[in-house]
Amino acid sequence: MCGIFGTFGAPHRGLDDASLALAMGALNHRGPEGRGVVRTSGVMLGHTRLRIIDLTEAGAQPMSSADGSVRVTFNGEIYNHQRLREELRSRGHVFRSRCDTEVLVHGYLEWGERLPERLDGMFAFAIWDEREQQLMLARDRAGEKPLFYAYDDATGVLLFASEIKALFPLGAPLRIRGQGLPMLLGFGYVPAPHTLYQGIEQLPPATSLIITPGNAPRMQVYWKMPFAEEPQATLTTEAKERVRHLVVESIRSRLEADVPLGAFLSGGIDSSIIVAVMSQLLNRQIKTFSIGFAGDARFDETRYARMVSQAFGTEHVEFVIEPQGLDMGQLIGELVWLHDGPFGDSSAIPTYIVAKLTREHVTVALTGDGGDELFCGYARLIAAEAAEHIPAPALRIAKWIGQRLPGAAFERSPLARANRFLSVAALPLPDRVARWNSMFLSDLGSLLRQDVQEQIDLEDPLSWQRAIFAGLRGASPLAQVLQHNFTTYLPYDLLVKVDRAAMAHSLETRAPFLATGLMEYAATLPNSYRRRGLLTKRILREAFADLLPPQICSRGKMGFGMPLGTWFRGALRTYLLDHLGPSARIYDYLDRRTVASYLSQHLLGQEDHSHRLWTLLTMEIWLRALPQWGSS
Repeated sequence: MCGIFGTFGAPHRGLDDASLALAMGALNHRGPEGRGVVRTSGVMLGHTRLRIIDLTEAGAQPMSSADGSVRVTFNGEIYNHQRLREELRSRGHVFRSRCDTEVLVHGYLEWGERLPERLDGMFAFAIWDEREQQLMLARDRAGEKPLFYAYDDATGVLLFASEIKALFPLGAPLRIRGQGLPMLLGFGYVPAPHTLYQGIEQLPPATSLIITPGNAPRMQVYWKMPFAEEPQATLTTEAKERVRHLVVESIRSRLEADVPLGAFLSGGIDSSIIVAVMSQLLNRQIKTFSIGFAGDARFDETRYARMVSQAFGTEHVEFVIEPQGLDMGQLIGELVWLHDGPFGDSSAIPTYIVAKLTREHVTVALTGDGGDELFCGYARLIAAEAAEHIPAPALRIAKWIGQRLPGAAFERSPLARANRFLSVAALPLPDRVARWNSMFLSDLGSLLRQDVQEQIDLEDPLSWQRAIFAGLRGASPLAQVLQHNFTTYLPYDLLVKVDRAAMAHSLETRAPFLATGLMEYAATLPNSYRRRGLLTKRILREAFADLLPPQICSRGKMGFGMPLGTWFRGALRTYLLDHLGPSARIYDYLDRRTVASYLSQHLLGQEDHSHRLWTLLTMEIWLRALPQWGSS
């Protein structure tokens, strides 16, 4: 796991050492164990290294071919590098290291721009071809590893980096992109290709960018995974065995490391499967890590994690969070810096803390990320499908009831869930899903100041959602919702949160459920394999029923979160009011009265606005910190 950055175009030759040092410093947490820079006639490539495989200097980056014609800077892991290495050797390639980075060098020499198609892994890389004077950037299929860039069409200069903050010392402008605010406030993130910064974009997952002198960047999507539903069918033993085999082999491929490794363990089915299989494959005691919350059992899964730990004899480390023990100002400031701006998922806090705890013991941790997305693990996915089968008159009644239900003081309560379902059940599928997954989507007109609205398009968030569904016509409602979730929430919320939290502590995380073969097989499953009634992840549960404790195999999903609503009404009340008071900088963009209404409703226990208030809080911290970012 590493940080990468670089420039394409003439100005890289004049980039001073101080600017280079600042860019490297901005990525040091991603790779504190080595630094490298190479300048050629057309590019500058930079790298900060976290050593995982081949700890020797043979694995140092940027790495070049023997003749220097191809150079690469790479962040991630290629899990099929051993197989590719053997294939390339059979074609005459000679390797000098055990590092998976070298497979990229020789793979590009052999397959050129089609290299990403051959890779199974998590990756963001830049490859410079001296012969063709061509730079290629690429990201992995699911979007585990980030890559941002800034392109100036007037000069032909392109800058790139693993994180946005490293682009500023290289010369990227620091200007807020107002049109990103509806997306941020609508969903808690800004999806690719855009960001919150003018002139800075993010490379979408499963995409490569190719640029040569005198030509604009050329985008190339190298992989797509539509959830094409097969006909309803009886769940077969053969299908269960196939899923189990793919999961086990994916976990096996992610155990290669020359450093200590362990696993996050929530006590949910996905992380429990990973721990169980790891215990079998390694045939030794493994280390597991979980996190809980004092004073609110509704968010605490530690008893289930302990149950799994005991079943498989792991060396288990548990951390319990109390609000009084947090320096919230420092923590939120760190998270905003790591995310390069505001971020709407408050579970970034426990993710950050469990990553810090884990890094004290291991350098690599396996996670269950992707299991819910592949096998239908969220109740909202089933709810979206169910609404499609309700007659129109009943939907109109549901809407009427939903509009008259009182607000709920706890977002996970039956009342809150009923309210969410009934209030939007009559909407078309794209709009319904968008509302379920939103922060302020229905309130943008009242939240954003009028003068701000005149400069942006409030329809952007819904237009983006509808465009995704427009490309999925013909698939079943459940398959459409799964595809939507895979291309929105997974790459722009879940994977971002885990990458930034882990990299903050130089911890590498690996997600076995995001193996290419497993993803592609799961996408073809019949809906009856994915769910039965309200039971989610049916095939995954049955495939590992003999391995997991029965209480784990049958339990529903709790969801990884924290009792932020309770904390905002208690220990963090003063902090919240201090930062969202009348003089807050968010009011350069937002309406004071609307924000005050959210605060009042939440603090009085009339409604749970904790995630909304968290988003506003991170936005405020970001706006306060921006001048310092610009001066660094």
